[in-house]
Amino acid sequence: SAASDVYKRQIDNYQSKPLPSAHPQSRMPAMARLTDYTLYDDAQRNYSKEALWALFDGDRQQLNIGHECVDRHDRTAIAVRIAHEDGTDETITFGELASTSNRFANILLNKGLSKGDRIAIMLEPSLPFYVALFGAMKAGCIAVPLFTLFGPEGLRLRIDDCTPKLLITNSDLAHLAANNDDIETVVTNNTFLTALETESDLFTPQTASSDMAMYQYTSGTTRELPEAGKHRHRAVVTVILAALYGTGIRPSDRFMCPSSPAWGHGLWHGTISPLALGVSTASYAGKFDPVRLMQAIQNYEITNIAAAATHFRLMKNSGAADHFTFCVEKLSFTGEPIDSDTAAWTKATFGGDVCSMYGTTEIGVILADYPGAADHKVKPGSLGRPIPGIELAVHDPNRQNCPTGQIGEIMMKRRNGWFPTKELGWIDEDGYFYHGGRADDVIISAGYTMLSLIHI
Repeated sequence: SAASDVYKRQIDNYQSKPLPSAHPQSRMPAMARLTDYTLYDDAQRNYSKEALWALFDGDRQQLNIGHECVDRHDRTAIAVRIAHEDGTDETITFGELASTSNRFANILLNKGLSKGDRIAIMLEPSLPFYVALFGAMKAGCIAVPLFTLFGPEGLRLRIDDCTPKLLITNSDLAHLAANNDDIETVVTNNTFLTALETESDLFTPQTASSDMAMYQYTSGTTRELPEAGKHRHRAVVTVILAALYGTGIRPSDRFMCPSSPAWGHGLWHGTISPLALGVSTASYAGKFDPVRLMQAIQNYEITNIAAAATHFRLMKNSGAADHFTFCVEKLSFTGEPIDSDTAAWTKATFGGDVCSMYGTTEIGVILADYPGAADHKVKPGSLGRPIPGIELAVHDPNRQNCPTGQIGEIMMKRRNGWFPTKELGWIDEDGYFYHGGRADDVIISAGYTMLSLIHI
């Protein structure tokens, strides 16, 4: 088809792009990619929308998240490591994930599903979770990740809202869908895996960049159902800004994010972002245990950690860090302010400053501490400095710029003027932004991690 030909040309173009430099801290030539730069000054000097899009096979007309995150990378490389609460580890290569998600996409089309149909996925991180997530988007369907601790009422609210054609879950959770006769429940047991094996492992995604790819529900702060965030395939491009400057992901990293992929941080920053850049990522499945997390950080030789402040605090409070050896080089946090004791412990334990990444559901990531940038100083208590391509200011009630140190509303420049973030803050003499104490939804519920702050 014409769509297939376009993707073949895009893959050929991608393979001909220059490889990253072996010396990322040096000044790069004009043809370098954004992933080659690590310095703050270089980020400001070399960022452009064109350079951002050059990191992908797709373009503004045609793009698929599943292809960008899975299909185009070294098939022998590790895509995902999963630390299960029971002490077991699971490793998935890009090749395994590519072929199995292709099989799942073929199953969906053979079942008569079509572009725009919703596929609800209620699973802990596992091969079936990632296969369903990326396979659904490859098929042109809309993936809807759901938190595994939802009870029947919470599940029913979301099913009524997004009206999925399928609910993908495991045998332990299938009973929650007992009264949902209007949708088909698929249990990821041996029968499911056998059915996958009968399908072709070849599939070519055919989605426009503007096609809907995913619905994401935030945890919310009330009993009312929070509105689903609706994301198009092109969102993968925007979120890479947060990956480059908020979590500092680069091709040589071994990355880990323990936040649940049912929520924004674990989904976009812990899963989509690293995989889109071909970087191995690690996740945590099951009831949270800080000692188990530190064991995984050690055993996986993680060099880059993105977590909630709560994760770092629980690791500190466990008192077990001295039993492990770490090789972490970059650390970032989000979701709530980090207290000074936890920040100090994190630096002493892992050997570097823990960097802030800040944004909101409505506008995405806007401020960051540039992990890995030797020319950016982390200031305790600050939200960092604006990411490239974002212009921010602090305005008084008359929409005039506030002087240094004066509290006002943080505003973001858009084409048609200044957009209110509905957040208060102030700027210091070096251009760092500070916030007046807003804490977002970070909850440890029955030991499971829930984080819903940032997504694009």
